[in-house]
Amino acid sequence: MFLNFLSLLLYRYLLDNPEVVRHKQILDLGSGCGAAAIAAEMGGASYVLANDIDPVAGAALTLNCQLNGLQPLPFLSENMIGVDTRLWNLIVLGDMFYDEQLADGLHQWLRRCMDQHGTTVLIGDPGRGHFIDHPIQKQLQKLAEYPLPESSKQENYGLTCTAVWKYQP
Repeated sequence: MFLNFLSLLLYRYLLDNPEVVRHKQILDLGSGCGAAAIAAEMGGASYVLANDIDPVAGAALTLNCQLNGLQPLPFLSENMIGVDTRLWNLIVLGDMFYDEQLADGLHQWLRRCMDQHGTTVLIGDPGRGHFIDHPIQKQLQKLAEYPLPESSKQENYGLTCTAVWKYQP
């Protein structure tokens, strides 16, 4: 599978905990290579949508589906943040709090999805400054923590581990 280590943590968490996705409608927001979407599909989700504003992510998702013996999963390259709040049982996103404006928009939109539909939100993040310092941090429960391999530590400014968080406003 083509992926970076930060995508792998949500993939690993969902594969280790298939009950989190089983029979649910899943949105993999900022999907990148689609690792979390693929793990959700493998875990028995009833519907999975991968979303990323980079259309190359759609090609990576298709290749990764093929490598995992899956039919290509639906992919949408439009920005859904702030717009689409349809019923998702679970939204997963990884490493999207790298910019203060994006962090604020995500926080508001995720809260609206939860308020309107009772959506569960899982966030994978290596502890970037805009994430650690953001008010959302007070509303998170750590579910799992994974050490970064040496190569990823160098690529991620010395961060040593990453975690999966459950958003609980």
